[in-house]
Amino acid sequence: MIEGVIFDLDGVLLDSEHVWDEVREQLARERGGRWHERAQREMMGMSSLEWSRYMHDEIGVPDPPEEISAEVVRRLEAVYRGHLPTVPGAKEAVERMAERWPLALASSSNRELIVLALGLLGVADRFQATVSSEEVARGKPAPDVYLEAARRLAVDPNRAAAVEDSHNGIRSAKAAGMRVISIPNRRFPPGEDALAEADLVVETLAGLTAEAIEPR
Repeated sequence: MIEGVIFDLDGVLLDSEHVWDEVREQLARERGGRWHERAQREMMGMSSLEWSRYMHDEIGVPDPPEEISAEVVRRLEAVYRGHLPTVPGAKEAVERMAERWPLALASSSNRELIVLALGLLGVADRFQATVSSEEVARGKPAPDVYLEAARRLAVDPNRAAAVEDSHNGIRSAKAAGMRVISIPNRRFPPGEDALAEADLVVETLAGLTAEAIEPR
């Protein structure tokens, strides 16, 4: 029996993966870094501690990782305040799930961006727990952020359902022992091996129904 639903943020509720990509690439080029086409996929799911270190060590941005993270967050906050890149049906999907289950969020976004996005989306009060991967030891695909979300929600991970879009996100939630509903990211689709781990694949948030979470 499912006792809680845990959402990812970027790619599930926000169409923001490409926004992250654009902001980090712009910063890298401004600072003289060596951006390459693998960077986005390799950083997807990393915590802020991990991707800022990656940008310093692998991309060659000379600033300290903590300054890289802070600058990316500052730029993303400005983008979100100007226009929040919401996935169609995001608020409705959250409201629909909240009518039946307690909700949590397990995101690779920084804490400041989680708070801002949920506030602008108008669903902050629907989530009983939110976790940023910067608050756990390892980012996705490790299970840490999902395990912590379940702990804060006071739900056994085996009795939780996760809603994910990305390769590393699916693997993270599955490694935590959860039922995984995948809504594949169209810009950065998960690999077939990750999709095979999902318990259910739906095309859009409209397909996220009570029966998708807990089949009869």
